[in-house]
Parts: sequence; structure tokens; C-alpha cells
Amino acid sequence: MTERRSQVLAAGTVAALVIGLSAVVVEAAPRARLSRDLADALQAQRGEARDVILQADQATVTAVAARHGATIKKWLATGAVLSVSGASLDAMSNDAAVDHLSGDTMVRSMMAVTDPAIGADQVVAGTLAGLGSITGRGVGVALIDSGVFNHKALQGRLVASFDFTDGQGKGLDELGHGTHVAGIIGGSDGDFRGVAPGVAIVSLKVLGGDGSGRTSDVINAIDFAIANKGRFGLRVINLSLGRPVFESFLDDPLDQAVERAYRAGLVVVASAGNYGRTQDGAAVIGGITSPGNSPYALTVGSLDSQGTVNRSDDVVSDYSSRGPTLFDRLVKPDIAAPGRKIVSLYVPGSTFAQKYPDHLVDGNGNRGLFYLSGTSMATGVVTGAAALVLEANPQLNPLQVRIALQMSSTFLPDAGLIGAGAGEVNAAAAVQLGKNGPGAGGVTTTIAGEPVQASGVVSGSSLVWGNSLVWGNSLVWGNALVWGNSLVWGNALVWGNSLVWGNSNALVWGNSLVWGNSLVWGNALVWGNSLVWGNALVWGNSLVWGNSLVWGNTDALVSGNALVWGNNSLVWGNALVWGNSLVWGNSLVWGNSLVWGN
Repeated sequence: MTERRSQVLAAGTVAALVIGLSAVVVEAAPRARLSRDLADALQAQRGEARDVILQADQATVTAVAARHGATIKKWLATGAVLSVSGASLDAMSNDAAVDHLSGDTMVRSMMAVTDPAIGADQVVAGTLAGLGSITGRGVGVALIDSGVFNHKALQGRLVASFDFTDGQGKGLDELGHGTHVAGIIGGSDGDFRGVAPGVAIVSLKVLGGDGSGRTSDVINAIDFAIANKGRFGLRVINLSLGRPVFESFLDDPLDQAVERAYRAGLVVVASAGNYGRTQDGAAVIGGITSPGNSPYALTVGSLDSQGTVNRSDDVVSDYSSRGPTLFDRLVKPDIAAPGRKIVSLYVPGSTFAQKYPDHLVDGNGNRGLFYLSGTSMATGVVTGAAALVLEANPQLNPLQVRIALQMSSTFLPDAGLIGAGAGEVNAAAAVQLGKNGPGAGGVTTTIAGEPVQASGVVSGSSLVWGNSLVWGNSLVWGNALVWGNSLVWGNALVWGNSLVWGNSNALVWGNSLVWGNSLVWGNALVWGNSLVWGNALVWGNSLVWGNSLVWGNTDALVSGNALVWGNNSLVWGNALVWGNSLVWGNSLVWGNSLVWGN
């Protein structure tokens, strides 16, 4: 293969790609930061022309292209795609005007009983106390995928279609993937119904009939959604696609587009990827794809519901990518949803229809249904759930939607945070939490006759209060999560007696770990000048003991369940004071404003 392309396999396919957990080291690194694919090309001295993304103003792009004989192929909102020869790539990477270069690599699509399994049937039917029927009405979803076919189940729901591919196929779905995901999100026809059948879908085509597309096209589609969110009432972006991670999310232009969407008020739901195992069945750790590696994306893993509505038998699909992320070591995925053998809409004559004729389960033509599997399907489920939450409370911002979905989910201890994040999505609980705000005791629902308790877990880089969230026995601080006797801190994951630390070259499952000069034995951890013993943590000048935390200055006071942070902050029991702000019981006050509760 002459070019390292980013690939995320189509639904139902598990790649034999093992993604390592250490960054590629390039000797004599050029002045500009390079994505891993470009760094590899320079190191191997491959001379073919390449398409690169340069993020800069138009004048700088034009000048750099002229200096190095590059052709400007496509303008982006934040720069352009340049075609540059192999010989000129090295010189361009040493140009003082160039801060960073990324490859315009390929992205690919990611591939029941789903509605009742996540409680969405209760939401749509209006059986939840104090809430009428909620279907996602008034919520626009930007589906960035392979286009959408005019299926009977999408009539009245597909409000617009745009094509960003070079082929300009007028939004037609030659692959059959985008239509399938659209049906999961909001289709409705006879006995078939998606999670949120009242949503308005805007199709933004970026993938061709072979399931591939350019990173730059996805970026343009995301920026289009940002620019037109008011025109179409867009609140959610669905990205059931991705590519391998070549660089930190801080440099990745696709991740930066996701961050722009998040800051513009759009919930970005992205697939975790289908790199959970190698072809010989070995588990892969660190296979999360881009843009699912972004802390601003709500990243979704896939579950196998075993063909039952009951949640007690659900397990993470073997193909579903697990975290932490490459380069940044973020805890991902954020949440999980059913993704195996999901029945949705069929596109006659499409690539998938020809490849999987045995997957057709009902009808044909523009009323056909067939099944696919993958994190793509799970992503569509969570996008639909997000739409339900937003109809229940349109005032929520992307962070609050994330909190509602994660805290109401069902934690899966066998999978842990790097397998299923906060746990399996529960739309019934999420809608109630989104409408009423976090309650002191969480939310309990009943699915298939089984009581389901909300986990209360929030992971990732979520910020609720400055950098803080207190929920029962849970604390989120920046990238840190304390849950009961378990700790996630920065690049470290502790769950029970298990630890994943730093570059994830060390894994403990049980009671012992040797890591460099560090030792875990029994319940004790020594790390440099730090000590964990039983339920107590000393870190530099900081102490966690039981449910109490002191961080930084020694003038801070711990008493029972109380925390004093500097001179302005207080946690006492379930109450948080931050400056002039208070979280207490069911209420959240931000400055002088009441956000949630009474």
C-alpha cells in the first residue's frame, strides 16, 4: 500500500488492525508537527504526491503553496487541502509559516429489540410519569454519512440533502449505510420505528459507494452543520464513521471541527470504531478512532443484546473499540448502546444489499428492512436518545445532554470504563433526568420487568461546575472521576483492585502491578512520591481519604465527608460551594442562576 489511509470498517466487518499505544517517534523531527501518516511517509522517504490539510488563513495558505509548488485542491473554513509532492513535503514541514500538517486521509463507515431494550418505547408512548409522548419533535439531526435513500419510513423526516463528495452524487446512498443509520435514529413505517421518530434529518453525504470518503469532506460537512444549525433547527450531529488516530485531538483537524460544533451548541455523537479484536481474536486496547477520540464527542461503543429486551444479559460486542485513546490517553468510549444485528432500512441495489443479501428480513424496495452490526448502529441509537432528551428539555446544552445520557445509563462492571464508558444508554431515565435535573437518589426505571438503577457515572472531560461535579459518591474533576472506592485520574484508571496507568503498557487485573519504580501490592500503590493505601490516596501534597479530598495547600481541611478547597470552595456531604455558587441536593446554582432542580 503506497499510502497510509485512515480506515474505519463498514458495519459487520472487524478489522485485523492492531493500533499500538505509543506514539511513533520520528528522528530529526521537522519544525512543523505532523500527523503520524505524514511522519511515516517522510521517514520512509516515499516520494508520491500527497494531499495535506494546512490550517491557516487564506493569505498564508496561498503563500505556502506558491513557495513549495503545491496545488490548492479545496478550501476549508480553517484552511485548505493542498496537493504536495513527496520532495516538497519535507521542505513545507520546515517552513516557518507552517505550524502543523495533517494528511487528508480516508474515513469509512462504522457499522431488534433496541427500542424496548433502552426504554425508548416508553418515552415515545408517553408512559413516563409527568411526561407526554416524546418523539424528538423539533430536533434537527445532521447525519454525516453516505447519503439517504427515499425510503418509505423516512417520508416527512428527511428535510434536506447535501453532497460533499467529489462525485456529487446528489446525496444518493449507493452504500446503504446512511439510510440504515437514519432509520435507527428516526424512521417510522408500520411496525418499524426508530428511537426518535419525530426528528428532522438533514443528510450530509461524505461517503461513496465503497464506504470511503475524505477527512476534508467530513470537516466541511461539520462546518456546514454549524453554519446552518438555525436554518434546519440542528441540535445533534451523527458521525457513524471514522479513521485511525494519527495525532493528538489538539492537532487533528477533524477533532477540531468536532470541538467547533460542540462550542456552537451541537451535540456530536461519534462511533468508537470496530477495532475491538484482531482477526485471531486477540483483544485490542486503544482502538478508538477519530473523531471518537475527541473529548468533545459523545463516543459510543456497541453492545450485543443477545436478542432479548432484558438488559441483564447485555455484553460489549467483541468488535467494539476500547479505550483509552491514542496519544491523549482519554477514557473512551463515553457510553454504549445495542449495535449487533440491528434491523433498519434497506436500500435496494446498494453495496450492502449486494454484499449481505442474507441480511434482508422483511419486504424489499423502498420498504425493505435488513440488519447490520457495528458501532455505527449503536451511534444512531444514542443520537436518537439525545434527540428525545432535547425535546424533553430544549434548553439543555451539549454538556448537559451528555450528563443526562451518561448519569442515567446502566454501568457494566465487566466491561469497565474503557469498554462501555458510563454504561448502557437508558433513554427512559435520560429523558427524566434531562427534564428534571440530577436527583439526589438518581433515576430508577423498569425495562422488561427488571428495575434499572441509573449509575450516576460521568466520564471524560466533562465540566459541570468550573471543573467539578458532585453526585452522590461520585466526583468528576477535569479528566478525573472518583466513584466509590474507584479512581480515574488523568491518564490513570483504577476500578476496584484493577489499574491501567499511563501508556497502558501495564495492566493489572487482580492485586499486583510492577511499573518502572512503582509497585501495587494488595490495595497499596507507591508511585514516585505518591501512595495509595486502602481507600486513602496521597499525591504530592494532596490527600484522598474515604470520601474526603484535600488537594494542593495544606491549609485545606478535611472532616468526615467535607472538603475545603482554598478559601472559596466547600464540599460537605452532597453539597458543593464554588465561589458564590451552590450545589445542594437536587439544585444547581451557577452564579446567581438556578440551572437544575427547584
